[in-house]
Amino acid sequence: MAQIDVKNLTFYYDGSADPVFEDVSFSVDTDWKLGLIGRNGKGKTTFLKLLLGMYEYSGTIRAGMPFSYFPYPLGREQMCRCGAELAEIWRPGGEAWRIACELAQMGMDEEVLFRPFETLSHGERTRVMLAVLFSGEHDFLLIDEPTNHLDQASREAVKDYLAGKKGFILVSHDRDLLDACVNHVLVLNRRTIEVQSGSFSSWWENKRRRDACARTENEKHAREIGKLKKAAARSRQWAQASERSKIGFDPVKDPEHRGKRPYIGTKTKKMQSRVRQMEQRIQREIEEKEGLLQDIEEIAALKIMPLSHHKHCLLRADGYGLSYAGASEPVFDGLCFTLSQGERVFLNGENGCGKSSLIKAVLSCASQERARAFDAEHLIGRGVLEAASGIVISYVNQDTSFLGGTLRAFCLERGLEESLFCAVLRQLGMEQAQFAKSMEDYSEGQKKKVLLAASLITPAHLYIWDEPLNYVDVFSRMQLESLLLALRPTMLVVEHDVRFRETVATKVVDF
Repeated sequence: MAQIDVKNLTFYYDGSADPVFEDVSFSVDTDWKLGLIGRNGKGKTTFLKLLLGMYEYSGTIRAGMPFSYFPYPLGREQMCRCGAELAEIWRPGGEAWRIACELAQMGMDEEVLFRPFETLSHGERTRVMLAVLFSGEHDFLLIDEPTNHLDQASREAVKDYLAGKKGFILVSHDRDLLDACVNHVLVLNRRTIEVQSGSFSSWWENKRRRDACARTENEKHAREIGKLKKAAARSRQWAQASERSKIGFDPVKDPEHRGKRPYIGTKTKKMQSRVRQMEQRIQREIEEKEGLLQDIEEIAALKIMPLSHHKHCLLRADGYGLSYAGASEPVFDGLCFTLSQGERVFLNGENGCGKSSLIKAVLSCASQERARAFDAEHLIGRGVLEAASGIVISYVNQDTSFLGGTLRAFCLERGLEESLFCAVLRQLGMEQAQFAKSMEDYSEGQKKKVLLAASLITPAHLYIWDEPLNYVDVFSRMQLESLLLALRPTMLVVEHDVRFRETVATKVVDF
């Protein structure tokens, strides 16, 4: 067992005044199954790239073994190749039988290595990459968000696989995956970094207790500071009044009270000394108070603006199916469900079963403009799909690649109130310094937060979210859970995060 030692690590991106890491030191064992946790933009992927030597930094990072990184790069040309060819590029000299053994552990046949990579599903691609990653020896593995875009079955396969491995850092916002696969956590807090043994849930429970103690201690210090300030102000007033009483007193003209002036002076000095002692105590209390709340994750209450519709049932499907023009088999068929006001319906099924296609059909059913886009997909519907007339929909697409330009231009284009939009982004944990940047420079999690914030402040009868949590940090997921439970908007959602679905859904439609 070796160690990775990080000492006095400091890193800035070019042109940025704010450090991603500043004078950071910690150590981790290479035998650990380590979960890397933090808000979007806190530097999780950046840290992995620093370990790989991709950026220059100050300080030292010492490790007794090489690193390998997931996901492997995939260009358009590589997508046409089969997995066996790509494995030779990703891990030169790797042994095919080892990859086959790793695939077998995830319930896959080695024939998948001989199919063009573009023909594989997201889950199959992820499992092939993981098999190649773990087929080597003596590497410490850096695994960056392996379950994004994966359906529930693929997530379970990846979770079971990683649970039996060790010697890796796993970046993930999936609480179920973290609890199943890690035995230590490396947490990028708001101001500090901590390493702790246990799962995400055990760390979060410990953090909640520490935060509660810190808040109590902070309140105690605040009360003590308030009392000391009042006492110091009274003593200061008494000292000033005592000092003023000497003015105009002449001991020559009033010899009977010749000792009064020195007495007043002594008394004033004692009062002034008492004031200085109180001010020193106030400063000590302030110093002890500093830093108590620096790492507290405030799960701020968000707001949503749902509209009320005159009809109780907003959406109905009866024996509904979809197929592509010219295809012999339908995408799905015989679907039946209703969506009433206040319900949060989650669509559940494997990748490619038609969940996003159904969402496109619903959007086209509610809007003629969207219907043209739906027709361009060459999808043909049969059966009954009805949306309430005049329904207003707020839609979050799973794709963020179209985002670019400034936040101000984005707000103008969508008719959003900029100050409210930015306030919601701040509540979702985005630093104010990010607002001046172009969205092309945002992380995937920050881009998804832009779409979520836009949806949250858009008044609507129905909120349709297609995989809204990909890349979104765990703290923001908990914020969204609290919001949806409190305000009960009507929703149609595709999301594979088990914890989120179990907490939020009122109905699950299985494909």
